[in-house]
Amino acid sequence: MRICVVASSRFPLAEPFAGGLEAHSHQLVLELRRRGHDVLVFAAPGSDPALRAEHLPVSAFASSAAARADVAAPPERWMEEHHAYLDLMLRLRDAEVDVIHNNSLHHLPIALSTLVAAPVVTTLHTPPLPWLESAVRLASPGCRFVAVSAATAAAWRHCVRADVVPNGVDCSRWTPGPGGDRAVWFGRLVPEKAPHLAIAAARRAGMGLDLVGPVGDAAYVAEHVAPHLDDQVVHRGHLDHRGLDALLGRAAVAVVTPAWDEPFGLVAVEAMATGTPVAAFARGALGEIVDARSGRLAPADDVDALATAMRQAARLDRADVRRRVESTFSLRAMVDGYERVYADVAASPRAA
Repeated sequence: MRICVVASSRFPLAEPFAGGLEAHSHQLVLELRRRGHDVLVFAAPGSDPALRAEHLPVSAFASSAAARADVAAPPERWMEEHHAYLDLMLRLRDAEVDVIHNNSLHHLPIALSTLVAAPVVTTLHTPPLPWLESAVRLASPGCRFVAVSAATAAAWRHCVRADVVPNGVDCSRWTPGPGGDRAVWFGRLVPEKAPHLAIAAARRAGMGLDLVGPVGDAAYVAEHVAPHLDDQVVHRGHLDHRGLDALLGRAAVAVVTPAWDEPFGLVAVEAMATGTPVAAFARGALGEIVDARSGRLAPADDVDALATAMRQAARLDRADVRRRVESTFSLRAMVDGYERVYADVAASPRAA
């Protein structure tokens, strides 16, 4: 098939990835091409050259003083992205592709899906958001939605029916490791990921903790994370895949502390691919990922219970943990799911 993948205009599809969305798009494109599909990619500048991506046409915009005086004026970045996706969808009106896969978080690929000849498949990576909900009302009747988990599909059920294709990882890129005596937390350091609760739980569990990831909210980190760093709780920075793989393989347990209903929880699967069990708050889709042989779940925001879960999870068999990913959350299984969706929508009357 000839497939057009529309990615985020904000973060490049390159290591170290800004988040799970970027890692998802990167893996999807490479695996589709490996399977023989012709894939056209639109992504942010700085994306991995191996993707051969066309840059999303984000042009700098500086509003006038008169426009900035409007108290309701949106941020200029919002306007830049709006015009970028508008321009892209207009360019794709008569594109010779079998399917357009919208893997961004922007509303216009959905709202303007009636303008393009090819069917549009949108992956829902988030809970319902106002601009996406409103776009759904304007979507083409042939527009297809895919949720990354059953929890996410349920959250969207009031306005759209979505197929479920769980995220997956390339197990060949994650090395089973021996474990160790320290815990690890990785992701963007932002309030909704709550690394400060991982720090508190590690203290109560009597474990050292390595924090890995970019600072997404400097004020939050300065107030809630930095004061608690010492020789036992260390921020290792934003590691590339090689460094993260090695660190995860040496960890006793990976701690996942969402302060929101996590749509999927790719960090849990990545840790499990190295054999490292997971201790997590039972929010969003984490209950679909972590089972009794791969980790332990604690009630949301319960730090004491999470500390207990960390100690219990660290005793699990690492080979069993790895097998959980191989059997259920592999890249192969994920792309199999998307191929089925693509084939279905391409065979629909609208695409014929």
